[in-house]
Amino acid sequence: MEYDYDFSGWATKNDLKCSDGRTIRHNAFKDCDGLEVPLVWNHSHGEPENVLGHALLKNKDEGVYCYGKFNDTSSGQVAKVLVQHGDIKALSIYANQLKQVASDVVHGVIREVSLVHAGANPGAFIDTILTHSDNGEEEAIIYTGEDIYLSHSNDDKEIKYSKNNKEGDSKMANDNEKTVQDVIDSMTEEQQNVLYALLARVIEESNDEEDEEEDAEMKHNIFDNDNTNDTLIHDGLNEILKNAKSYGSLKDSFMAHATDYGIENIEYLNSEEKDIYDRPQFINNQSTGWIETIMKGVHNTPFAKVRMQFADITEDEARAKGYIKGKYKKEEVFKLLKRSVSPTTIYKKQKFDRDDLIDADFDVIPWIKEEMSIKFDEEKARAYIFGDGRSSSDEDKVDEACIIPVIKDADLYSIKVDITIPAGKEIQDVIVDEAMIAMDDYQGSGNTIAFMDQKLVTKIRLLKDEFGHRLYKDDDEVAGAMGFKKIVRVPGNIIPANIYGVALDLADYNVGQKNAGKKNFFDDFDIDYNQQKYLMEERQSGCLTRPYSAVVLRKAE
Repeated sequence: MEYDYDFSGWATKNDLKCSDGRTIRHNAFKDCDGLEVPLVWNHSHGEPENVLGHALLKNKDEGVYCYGKFNDTSSGQVAKVLVQHGDIKALSIYANQLKQVASDVVHGVIREVSLVHAGANPGAFIDTILTHSDNGEEEAIIYTGEDIYLSHSNDDKEIKYSKNNKEGDSKMANDNEKTVQDVIDSMTEEQQNVLYALLARVIEESNDEEDEEEDAEMKHNIFDNDNTNDTLIHDGLNEILKNAKSYGSLKDSFMAHATDYGIENIEYLNSEEKDIYDRPQFINNQSTGWIETIMKGVHNTPFAKVRMQFADITEDEARAKGYIKGKYKKEEVFKLLKRSVSPTTIYKKQKFDRDDLIDADFDVIPWIKEEMSIKFDEEKARAYIFGDGRSSSDEDKVDEACIIPVIKDADLYSIKVDITIPAGKEIQDVIVDEAMIAMDDYQGSGNTIAFMDQKLVTKIRLLKDEFGHRLYKDDDEVAGAMGFKKIVRVPGNIIPANIYGVALDLADYNVGQKNAGKKNFFDDFDIDYNQQKYLMEERQSGCLTRPYSAVVLRKAE
């Protein structure tokens, strides 16, 4: 009969005299025939991690034979390889409801089968009597000392594992079975690291006959040797298995506990760190959508030096006049206004030691170009609307005579609205009305986008009426109430502290730039200092081109 299993062996044998004088008799566990019971590690069944799989029990004339199947847990797969390598060779059972006549055990129920380290013990022995009762029923852990057999396809092809059995190592059973190497290759990297760490400390089973009594008491494991400072004791392995979940993996648990049990230089067992991402990820401002909106929305001209001329016909002197017969006709009087804006250069420079570039495990050039481009566009967008935020004495400041920020432009071009907050009110309570009033004076192209502090927009969205209902369901409703087409949220660290928001049609802001002045990327190598240097720069001008084409909402002084 065929079973799907990883190994098989005698769970218990008949007519073997145990160390305490008892003998397991024929059919003592016949009622267990066909049962599936848990397969555990050294009878440590207090934690779920110690359940390695299950065992199918078959009652035979010689005793109870079992077929073991490992589960897919990390501990199950580690135990599987230990069995395949011959490092663990013995089984035992935990049974209760034991009944005996004189010294003969005639009945019992097997509750679990365990992998154990007692393969060198001859015959069978009862390790521990857990309970005693008046009716003669007892519980016990019973060791048989029988070797484990590797997986086979039928009862005629049993192959006993031994380290000298090359057929067992390479084939295990037949051509359809996986080799040990196949099993190792199928494991995850985490499982392999744990396995190799364990096997690094594996030694041969102790062959010192004089230590058998001590072995029975200590229940030593595969790591036992004479050097107690270089031993990972059984309790330690149980602790590792127990804490695997809290550490996140069996590997991490092993690495955390190994030094507690005398394993030196444990870092040598750790594999190289692996990056989650293929290159370092950029941490930038929370919201960057405002940058793309500005860069796509501004008007561009293919010349860098721009000039604008306007005739101011708003004064009374420019009005048409009524004529009285015989009177002198007066000429119209109005102001001619003009301004010109020249370009300035914006740049961003980086350098790296060549050694660092060679040692990097990713292509640095595209990565640094991306970083420089991101911050470059952010700086330009910021300069167009709010200014770069640097003091006038800072030598890195973008020249505001060449790229004129909307908030600092002349009153002819941007309408300044100073908002005073009444006592008992906050800015979100008054700014909607103030913006609506200011839009009466607006004369721009009309597709107004308001760039506002994202936290202020949230506060406006939280406004409620007297019944507790929200006044605005989304940002678009807020924009409509203020007289704008759209609101774009901007991080608070970008907007100056005295500015609540800026509204304009981006088509009214012109960026002048010759083809030669467009964004260029340069690199150079400094032989003397072994450094690779990178430069990104543009030369351009920027300003509003229409009178009264922006509204600046700011805090009253």
